[in-house]
Amino acid sequence: MHNRHAWTERDEDGIKREIRVVKHGGAWRFQSKRADQERWIYYDEPPLQDLEKFREILFRKYQRRRAAYEDVRWAEIELVRLKNEVG
Repeated sequence: MHNRHAWTERDEDGIKREIRVVKHGGAWRFQSKRADQERWIYYDEPPLQDLEKFREILFRKYQRRRAAYEDVRWAEIELVRLKNEVG
């Protein structure tokens, strides 16, 4: 079974951007697409802002029993790892 999460936001140019995160086979896959692009961009390493937003979404879903605690913990651990790598 797939574990899917998606949201939209506007970038600094005002163009709509859709972000999808899918868990399949125990691995998370981040992808995004702007409204002016034809193809999806797949990330080996998700952008920090996408990971932060993903963690917020997972936590809200966890509070409503729509997401697993281990998924929230994974996002938190990845956030700490990415922040340490960046600065």
